Amino acid sequence: MMVAPLDGIRVVDWTHVLAGPACSYYLGLLGAEVIKVERPGRGDAMRHRGGTDKERAANGMSTAYLTQSAGKQSLALDLESEAGRAVFERLLKTSDVLVENHRPGTLARLDLDEDTTRAINPRLIHCAMTGYGRGNSLADTPAYDVNIQAISGLMALTGTEETGPLRTGAPIVDYASGMASAMAILAALMQRERTGTGTFVDVSMLETAFTLMSSTITDFRLTGRAPKPQGNAANSRSPSSGIFTCAEGHISLGVNEEAQFRALARALDREDWLSDPRFADPSGRNRNGADLGQAICDALQSRTADDWERTLMAAGVPCARLRTLPEALKLAPSRERAFTSRGPVGFCGLPFAMQGITHQRVAEPPQTLGSGTRDVLIALGYTPDEIQTLADRGAVSTDW
Repeated sequence: MMVAPLDGIRVVDWTHVLAGPACSYYLGLLGAEVIKVERPGRGDAMRHRGGTDKERAANGMSTAYLTQSAGKQSLALDLESEAGRAVFERLLKTSDVLVENHRPGTLARLDLDEDTTRAINPRLIHCAMTGYGRGNSLADTPAYDVNIQAISGLMALTGTEETGPLRTGAPIVDYASGMASAMAILAALMQRERTGTGTFVDVSMLETAFTLMSSTITDFRLTGRAPKPQGNAANSRSPSSGIFTCAEGHISLGVNEEAQFRALARALDREDWLSDPRFADPSGRNRNGADLGQAICDALQSRTADDWERTLMAAGVPCARLRTLPEALKLAPSRERAFTSRGPVGFCGLPFAMQGITHQRVAEPPQTLGSGTRDVLIALGYTPDEIQTLADRGAVSTDW
């Protein structure tokens, strides 16, 4: 059997909310051992909020928390106590990666900044995830996904001038930041193979949001033209691309190339467009974009979006019917590639398939707060009497 890519790598997950836990979850899906450090009593605040299941949230296992917690051992540890700090240092000495998303001021107060952690273990890769990264006036400013969407300009690109700015329906900056951090950690692990020493990785959620807007930023920097809300228009700005209403439902068209437009015209039984001076060539279509958009809408009114999707796909036209999430999860690519079962049953996996990823470790369901404490401490060499002493002092949780 092939060995998972990160088999033998130990990751300390000292994070909260979504982006940080997602990063360590991705590493776990690649085979790493992940130990989640939480404060005793309440643990990660995300245990108690997020999702629509209030009962799960009340029990400290919200669906938002569960999403990126499978396969991790929960170590409930009081880092502000001397005994708890000693446990954490021993853990760091045996680990390859520390992922955390605390403000620099918090790290300084706890004397756990990147210089300190890497002095404890020179081979450690310390990945810090913050809203705005180090070395700037906002470095110590707290931030959530919704704040970054607003401040980055991403939110101003959504909606229309009539609706005003809209947040994306999902916390995309959080999850993109988690992927960016995982990619950076993988690069750092490769670098360590060559140098023998660890490094510090500084991940900015703001820069992640900028990355999601790369082509828009390039266009602004090179032309000086500030972007405007595009609504449902395609990023290509092609008048034959975007979201269109059908007799029932909506369909997205990605008709950007000449061959694609010709295929669209034939599939819609509007070959007359190919000789119409307004639409016969790209420049004409761009000059008469409003007319073309209306003509496409009129043609689509004769059938449902479901019917048109089958017809247009068969004709080679890039298109997709607008679907709800439950509908999307029933699609053949979702079912046949088993995306939702690449992680434990019921939880999302990685957005790619790769030989050698076995998911044996992540098959373990998310743990209740502190339920992995004893196992982690035993693995670190603590005796049963020492573990009981730590519990008596309140340095670790007794919830095992």
